[in-house]
Amino acid sequence: MATAVATATLLAACGSGFDDSDDGGSGEPSEASGGDTGEPASLTVMIGSSGEAETVAVQEATARWADETGNEVEVIPAQDLVQQLQQGFAGGNPPDLFYVSPDRFRMFAEGGSLYPYGDQIEDAEDIYQSLRDAFTYEDELYCAPKDGGVHALVIDTEAWAAAGLTEADYPQDWDQLASVAQTLTADGRVGLAFTGDYNPVGSFMLAGGGFFVNDDQTEVTADTPENLATLEYLEQNMDAGSFAFAPNIDAAWGGEALGSGKSAMTIEGAWIVGALQNDFPDRQWTAVPMPAGPGGQASTAFTNCWGIAADSENQAAAVDLVNFLIAPEEQQAFAEAFGPIPSRAGLADWNAETFPEKAAFAEGMETARSQVAVPGFESVLADFNTQLEGMAAGTVTPEQALQALQTNGEAVLTQE
Repeated sequence: MATAVATATLLAACGSGFDDSDDGGSGEPSEASGGDTGEPASLTVMIGSSGEAETVAVQEATARWADETGNEVEVIPAQDLVQQLQQGFAGGNPPDLFYVSPDRFRMFAEGGSLYPYGDQIEDAEDIYQSLRDAFTYEDELYCAPKDGGVHALVIDTEAWAAAGLTEADYPQDWDQLASVAQTLTADGRVGLAFTGDYNPVGSFMLAGGGFFVNDDQTEVTADTPENLATLEYLEQNMDAGSFAFAPNIDAAWGGEALGSGKSAMTIEGAWIVGALQNDFPDRQWTAVPMPAGPGGQASTAFTNCWGIAADSENQAAAVDLVNFLIAPEEQQAFAEAFGPIPSRAGLADWNAETFPEKAAFAEGMETARSQVAVPGFESVLADFNTQLEGMAAGTVTPEQALQALQTNGEAVLTQE
């Protein structure tokens, strides 16, 4: 849930105040010891933390690196990551290393605020392609994805068993999903409820053979027959009473809908694991891969990268720290400490064996699509959320929702 909230904060933030100096990131990196002085480097690392467990894990990892190298690191949990980064970029004093989300990455890259160090990432080919795609601009990988994950179908196993369903009934396609949702809809509980915004709907669109934009994000592809069929599928099942957007059943998000017993299934990313453990510890659940749609099995990929400031005087030390943090043993430590899915494909088997309850949140990472990174598109998607609310209320048709999305998206791409 913290990840979802952090994402919402990023989307709501203003896009101004970025450093668009000509030399952003083009200069030679400083020495790992802290520049030409030969003195130890003193790095600042700013994170958008999900809570104490994540903060402590990053502090401990960076302390291990500092002990090995003789450098110093200060970890700063941001109150408002985007705002604080904007202020740092504008003032020429940003943190050396920081989290970057896909929806803000391209704006940072275009503004010259990021140092592109992708060619210095150790064993970069082991990082899932979908995650690398999220942080590639003009064919250049800028920063290392620190973790990742996809949507999964999360099931209340007690409700599932009570309805006479077994593991053999886990839905493999949309027809089966609609069928089990209908079976599970009873006694004031809806079969499937999920957060009614563009993220889960976008994953449905991908499985339906469509999406918001084309592969290289240069063209809006909203108003298509594939996307229309997807929204009509959702609308039909909502009209039948077996699907619902979480707010329409008095739940803030999909995790609350499932945890409170208002739905028997939901669609969320790996962040739901900690939320259910903390807020609904008695709820018994399992997660399975998203059912395939007409376009196959697909999902949006969720990730953040380790960004390095173009204005940092400690770029070489920062790159060295990143390579330490994304090494397999450190990603394993992070997974054990606060639950993120490793960004390295080489850790997939370890993740599935160590955290079987999270395996579904990593399955399909190879074919997932990264989030839209077009600057200004967050306002387009925010309006699409409003259109989806209207669709659920019966005041907006799927055709109208997609036409608005297409028109608004084209307006933003035209400005590009």
